[in-house]
Amino acid sequence: MTRYLIRRLIQLVVICFIISILVFLLVHLLPGDPSTTILGGNDTPQNRAIILKQLGLDTPLWHQYWVWLTNVFHGNLGESYLNHQSVDSIIANDYQVDLELIIISQVIAFAVAIPLALFTARRPNRPADNTATTGTFGLLALPPFVIAPIMVAVFAVGLHWFPSTGYVPFTQDPLTNLHDMILPALAITAGSIAIYYRLLRSDLISTLQEDFITMARSKGLSDRYIMMRHAFRPSLFSLMAAAGVNIGTLIAGTFIVEWLFAISGLGYSLVNAVEQNDYLVVQGITLVVAVSFVVINFIVDFLFTVVDPRVVRE
Repeated sequence: MTRYLIRRLIQLVVICFIISILVFLLVHLLPGDPSTTILGGNDTPQNRAIILKQLGLDTPLWHQYWVWLTNVFHGNLGESYLNHQSVDSIIANDYQVDLELIIISQVIAFAVAIPLALFTARRPNRPADNTATTGTFGLLALPPFVIAPIMVAVFAVGLHWFPSTGYVPFTQDPLTNLHDMILPALAITAGSIAIYYRLLRSDLISTLQEDFITMARSKGLSDRYIMMRHAFRPSLFSLMAAAGVNIGTLIAGTFIVEWLFAISGLGYSLVNAVEQNDYLVVQGITLVVAVSFVVINFIVDFLFTVVDPRVVRE
């Protein structure tokens, strides 16, 4: 187990280093430079040269990368070129919104998908199973940018149950915050429900055909006991793997939803930073999102070893 974790940690560090290089290079492929936005009407070649020197953008790319990476290791992601706010504080404030959206959406997804899969897997190809399978298949065809406007039109504009834009911070009013977050969370959770349900249902049906399940039934154990104590745990691997990948990709989904609902999260800040060529903000947010994705998958790999130690290969 220890050797396995050390090996995975080394891989994690290497991947994060490669990500930092790609993030830095991709950001510098953005057209223009921040001097144009900073100078505004005073954009002259002389003034631009002064600004680029002050920002350190007149040095070779390798030197800019080394300075940036060194600062990152010291916990300093720099500051915005425009408002001089530290990137660390921008991410710390905005990440709470993304994290809350993801947590709420995943709680909803698991709360719907797991009981539904447990119920239909016991009686596959029955009306309830066929209805659930068809419904979740339809959810897969609806991305967040399609679901969100529909929900706004129905629940915000039509029924006035939820606000169409904006939100109240959790620290200011927890109940109002949760109420405001339900609609955006539902917009990004539909695909998760479909994926989790279909994977768990398929694995449960396969597990219920194993010999050890037959033996458990021969002992007179109830179907519910067999499902929860013998079939559920071995069927979690695909669900856990999908959850790890899905939670990482949901960050991109929250970006779209934040923009549509005018919620000030990482996605909202990232779009503004790209439009204004605010390099350090773009680099910081992109780096944090990419590393978060890798770390989440590392945690999922570790959870595999907890669910079944046989996945460890010494």
